[in-house]
Amino acid sequence: MDEVTGREQVEMRPVEMVDIVDDDDVVVRTVTRAEMRRDRLQHRAVAIAVFSSDGRLLVHRRSDAKDVWPGQWDIAAGGVVSAGEDYLDAARREVAEELGIEPIEFESLGEGRFRDDAVALIGRGFRVVHDGPFRFTDGEIAGVRWVTWDELDELRRTERFVPDSIALLLPLIDDRR
Repeated sequence: MDEVTGREQVEMRPVEMVDIVDDDDVVVRTVTRAEMRRDRLQHRAVAIAVFSSDGRLLVHRRSDAKDVWPGQWDIAAGGVVSAGEDYLDAARREVAEELGIEPIEFESLGEGRFRDDAVALIGRGFRVVHDGPFRFTDGEIAGVRWVTWDELDELRRTERFVPDSIALLLPLIDDRR
């Protein structure tokens, strides 16, 4: 309650802006995140695979409040690159926001494209090694677990996974291939 006006205070969140890119990853315009989602515009995204020092992969279940693929499991931290932000800075921001960590070394894994009925993106994959602890303060993660490759295979047989991470990042991190 505002003491001067006596009115309820409403926290205003800044409008998130996103660069829309062409097939050559050149920015063609900047729009709100809401417009990007509504019109399924091609944008930049990052996906960061977090491994423990003993080689297990951190997977998480997304919050039911996520704007795309709510409640599904994911093999990566990550998300949309903000307007004017580069891929590495976005990767650093995303692991800090989602996992509460600030790894020093990010291994760049490559780039790919993904398009389905929900999204159109150009993504870059990264790998970090971090044993935690983790802090899940932004509300995007509902649960986490460390998995071996066999455990990941079993979990993928029984649960739904975010399709862009599986399509783009899994081939870059799966050393069994």
